[in-house]
Amino acid sequence: MFLPILLGFLLGAALCLTFGTVFFALIQNSVDNGFRSGMKIVFGVIIGDILFVIAALLGTSFIPKAQWFENLMAVVGVVFLIALGLVNILKGTPRLAYPTTRLGNFVYYFTTGFFLNALNPVNFVAWVAIVAYIRSHLHYSDAQQYGFMIAALVGVFATETALAYYANRLKRLFTPRVVKIFNRTTGVIFLIGAANITYSRLLEPLQKALNW
Repeated sequence: MFLPILLGFLLGAALCLTFGTVFFALIQNSVDNGFRSGMKIVFGVIIGDILFVIAALLGTSFIPKAQWFENLMAVVGVVFLIALGLVNILKGTPRLAYPTTRLGNFVYYFTTGFFLNALNPVNFVAWVAIVAYIRSHLHYSDAQQYGFMIAALVGVFATETALAYYANRLKRLFTPRVVKIFNRTTGVIFLIGAANITYSRLLEPLQKALNW
């Protein structure tokens, strides 16, 4: 049981270091607004991952199979990423109107992390593929599967917490010029993510259907 837990934890940590949209949003918000704002994003991300893992382990029969539903989720994700990308690029150093109440502040950052994670279909596919692999290739028992996936979630949470903490600790290195470059780079990453979802989830299936 020790090996599945260790491998799960390492996998969870590795998933956080793929330099995707969640990674850059977490770093940016931690630098701009402090460790607590970063942790609120982390909680949103981990809740999304927990839902994905539960669906992958228990089956996805309760998720609509219709193509229109998958396309709708992809479109919403694309719009969300494009909006975030343009805000970062056009403003350079974005200062959004953050809610002033504690509840509003938490909801803002939490939902940002949750939707960045949940609206990217690639994340769900990745968790399903991981479960399929440990079942069919590693032949893990049910207990080993649950241990592996729980450890993976712990790895995700621990790694993203560390990223938020050390990003804020290194805040003094982020001069206005560096922050401007970093935020615009983050914006480009968001747009690339939107383009990737557009092609892989919308255009490529359409192209294959037309060629067929």
